[in-house]
Amino acid sequence: MSRVGRKPIPIPPDVQVAVEGQTVRAAGPKGKLAHVVPEALSVSLEDGRLTVGRSSDHRAVRALHGLTRALLANMVQGVKEGFEKRLEIVGIGYRAQLQGRVLQLALGYSHPVSFPLPEGIQAEVDKQTLITVKGADKALVGQTAAKLRGLRKPDPYKGKGIRYVTEVIRRKVGKKAAAAK
Repeated sequence: MSRVGRKPIPIPPDVQVAVEGQTVRAAGPKGKLAHVVPEALSVSLEDGRLTVGRSSDHRAVRALHGLTRALLANMVQGVKEGFEKRLEIVGIGYRAQLQGRVLQLALGYSHPVSFPLPEGIQAEVDKQTLITVKGADKALVGQTAAKLRGLRKPDPYKGKGIRYVTEVIRRKVGKKAAAAK
């Protein structure tokens, strides 16, 4: 049996979880989320713990077992604590500002870039160059951060662009330094 799928998910006291058929709903201080579990799996809630079981040992079902358990655990953690990704903008004149639910970015293009935030996502801008993307849904937070990064990917020659705070950009040598050899 899957080691990940077998592990029960503890439910914190300030999170309410309901299992309705194949749908699992979680509500907590950071929001509400729902996930539809595949037909081959079953979810049970007992003693404040959520467990995922499977109907067969078919390879596809085994793969879904651990995945579903991880998604449900992320859902419970998301409604309790939330998730966040931090991005930094590097470059002269590159900056961001938040106007309501729209992120206005100056990224060296001839026009400002408007990025509307999806429902369930909050953003904070610090010092015009640090963006924090927050939300209860881990996948949506990651996807939104990836879309923001994709607006101006980090340049390997000058290092300009939008990058994750923990990301390390491998810098390439330009023509001038290569020709000197």
